[in-house]
Amino acid sequence: MSDQLSRVFAALSDPTRRDIVARLTEGDATVGDIAAPYDVSLQAVSKHLKVLEDAGLVTRSREAQRRPVHLEAEVFDLMTKWIERYRRQAEERFQRLDAVLAEMDESDHEDDRPQEGTAS
Repeated sequence: MSDQLSRVFAALSDPTRRDIVARLTEGDATVGDIAAPYDVSLQAVSKHLKVLEDAGLVTRSREAQRRPVHLEAEVFDLMTKWIERYRRQAEERFQRLDAVLAEMDESDHEDDRPQEGTAS
């Protein structure tokens, strides 16, 4: 996958990685902190973090002996813009459908009214 949007969606297709991202919204954490609640090895968590890092969702810095993992929240703007574009298009289609249905409903009610000069 070459584009970042595809890498981001692919990275977030895994529930463990989504959980890691959710936990990082609360603040930076070390690999050990991130791995603590999971029943997997540090190496497995590191692999998940590598996928998230390659997608641009997280970065790692060096602070003395620690390498805290930081969530790059601005990547979500890319996803939000993509989702919003298609959400808006779908909403416009539903509004056009609502308008057509309203016109059909009005025309049905007009047909039900007694016509002038006719016996009811």
